[in-house]
Amino acid sequence: MFSSPNRVAPYLTAVLCAAGTQLAEAQTNAVPDPQWGSWHIGTVILPGGPKHWGGYAEVQARANGLFRQYFYTELKGGVSYDLAKNFTFMVAGGRYATSDYRDLSDGPLNVEKRLWEQVTFTHYSARLKIEHRYRVEQRWFSFRDDITPEGSYRYRNRIRYRLNGFLPLNHPTVTNKTVFLSVYDEVFFNTRGPFFERNRVYGGAGYQFDPHWTVQAGWVNQANFTPASYRQHVFTPQTTATKNNLVLSVMYRINRRNGEVPAREYVPSQPD
Repeated sequence: MFSSPNRVAPYLTAVLCAAGTQLAEAQTNAVPDPQWGSWHIGTVILPGGPKHWGGYAEVQARANGLFRQYFYTELKGGVSYDLAKNFTFMVAGGRYATSDYRDLSDGPLNVEKRLWEQVTFTHYSARLKIEHRYRVEQRWFSFRDDITPEGSYRYRNRIRYRLNGFLPLNHPTVTNKTVFLSVYDEVFFNTRGPFFERNRVYGGAGYQFDPHWTVQAGWVNQANFTPASYRQHVFTPQTTATKNNLVLSVMYRINRRNGEVPAREYVPSQPD
């Protein structure tokens, strides 16, 4: 039943990665941020059960510095459906608020409401686990200082692809008391120009204590690409703003009642 999507996935993956690589190489004006930031992620997951339905809820806080200058929050959740053991569909949404860390009392500079649909393919080998995630987002923005005639809301679409790998070190599978490594690369595409918006690279390690608790710590580099512009007879070339961040995450998986679903392996993937 699912052979067709599985045949299409590798080709779509190759096209997206090739496009992202070529466009990333075209960005010559890199502007790295010398200061490291902080990402904190807390997630609760309800895995798919006998009727294949699951879901998740998550909160994130991000800081411009290490454990200081907090400026960004995410609140989100979604409903998932397991079409097969390695093929999951999800519909989710969230609220994303960006503030000025120098004056949080003034409220968010921008609030985004987001809805998305995604499919996830997971390939289980003897030890290495590979996850492909494809997502289509609908995004609504509200800017605090926007006084243009069109109003304060803006709408955009975006497409994302993430390739995530997991390698358990002390067990062949990710189970209780397992140390594992995790790496991923995610590319972000706009449906209107500029086409290539962002690239995100992550590397880290984690530990699954038991069927409920998993923690991870790692590094993420996020590169945002700004298109070239020509305004008031001044040409500004394309630029790439990059920032390194320390990522700390805690995941809690709500297990269903004993006997309702046979034991299976779940990769410790961050939902977002």
